Amino acid sequence: MSDNLLCIGLIVGDFISKPVEEMPERGKLSFVETTELHIGGCATNTGIVAKKLGIDVTILGKVGNDNLGKFIINKLKEEGIDTKYIKISDKFTTSGTSVLVLSDGERSFLHSVGANADFTINDIDFSLFQNFSILHIAGPFLMPNFVGEGLFQTLKKAKEKNLITCLDTVWDGFGKWLEVIESSLPYIDYFFASLEEAKMISGKKEKDDICDFFLLKGVGNVCLKMGENGSYIKNKNEKYYFPALKVNVIDTTGAGDGYVAGFIKGLTLRLDFKKCGLIANIVGAQITTAIGATNGVKNWQDTLDFAKQYSYEI
Repeated sequence: MSDNLLCIGLIVGDFISKPVEEMPERGKLSFVETTELHIGGCATNTGIVAKKLGIDVTILGKVGNDNLGKFIINKLKEEGIDTKYIKISDKFTTSGTSVLVLSDGERSFLHSVGANADFTINDIDFSLFQNFSILHIAGPFLMPNFVGEGLFQTLKKAKEKNLITCLDTVWDGFGKWLEVIESSLPYIDYFFASLEEAKMISGKKEKDDICDFFLLKGVGNVCLKMGENGSYIKNKNEKYYFPALKVNVIDTTGAGDGYVAGFIKGLTLRLDFKKCGLIANIVGAQITTAIGATNGVKNWQDTLDFAKQYSYEI
């Protein structure tokens, strides 16, 4: 079987404003240098970057029957991604996020859950799994009618089909955290989360304690994204810390999603755990060098050249 990647999860339109120095007073206006519309959502972001890195990608999720949904599907097609399994909701508009990029590159968000709330396990044809070797589920906390039993059944069926399973969290605006993913943890080969998200889920504070929490719950490998503090990966036999690359940060939007795509690229190359973590760390940093969630990466050779600038050989 070829290394085809199926991404299930959040599909979002990102409205990016940069740089935001201050919020305007009520009823008033403030200026920013740029306002742009991009594809967002961790499933699409990771999928686009993975495709740029040379992986065949299919995305499964849900958008509204509206212009934003059409824009997203058309842009994904332009990127060479298979979109035929994306579902259309007639009840909800396409999910959107207003991304306010601060002058230091950090971001704040205003998010509408939209059609992602309409996604359920019934939107998945499990016979599709035979066509893929890797399943990545991205952002289940913001898919309230899928997380929980739907997530559990999907991961369980994926493992029955011998797929490699990955899951990437987002901030849980509903506040359920561990409650809705605990049963799924034994079916996750690679668990990705920001350090703050992982703290909320595990109730632990130190990175080793956090990782051990998930490993004891049955996760195969834990990968923590720590922003300017780099990243940390651990399984039952190995652990590695990777410092953040000293790049000119333009926009941190999508850096975590790019990190995941980089790690998955390593998996498709049959690289060891440490090398996968290194590639992930490099791709995550590369994303921050351009505005938007995916524009920092051009192709695999570009990433190899970028790594050499920082004395990394992949």
